[in-house]
Amino acid sequence: MVLQEREQRLRELMLVGLSGDNAAYALFLRELAALLRSFLRKRLSSMPDEVEDLVQEVLIAVHNQRHTYDAAQPITAWAHAIAKYKLIDFFRRNSRRGEQVELDDVEDFLAASDHEAQDARRDVTTLLAELPPKQRAAIEWVKIEGLSIAEASKRTGQSESLVKVNIHRGLKNLAARMREPQ
Repeated sequence: MVLQEREQRLRELMLVGLSGDNAAYALFLRELAALLRSFLRKRLSSMPDEVEDLVQEVLIAVHNQRHTYDAAQPITAWAHAIAKYKLIDFFRRNSRRGEQVELDDVEDFLAASDHEAQDARRDVTTLLAELPPKQRAAIEWVKIEGLSIAEASKRTGQSESLVKVNIHRGLKNLAARMREPQ
């Protein structure tokens, strides 16, 4: 299937699925899973046993974040962005356990820059800049940098419960801003 055709098909299945057609949504997830397997196999060539677990993690994240999909944007770019964040989380988890991740896998992943990722990064930076400083700091440290709540608490000078509150309020604020018409 040509890339544009696949993009259009996935987009249509997602939109029909979002409108309540469970069969279309299930088909969307199956077809997206095949696309994700290919995407992740290339980036985890030295760890083929991990690919299916990561595919499932990404599908769960796609399902949980389906309300954030903007129909005016390419569905594959949106799904790949989620997959990239899950892959980063995977690399972090494995490095903390002392497991070796092939340097080529990480370099290939990091070198794969695309315009959608740069645009998304710029958009997130713009949105974060609009948040109150304490909410922004809590989100940046925990959600973007991957620190624990305790580590973010030490860096920000906020109590752990206040870090959690600021993350919750900040994410709620970001979601509301993203839903606003441009």
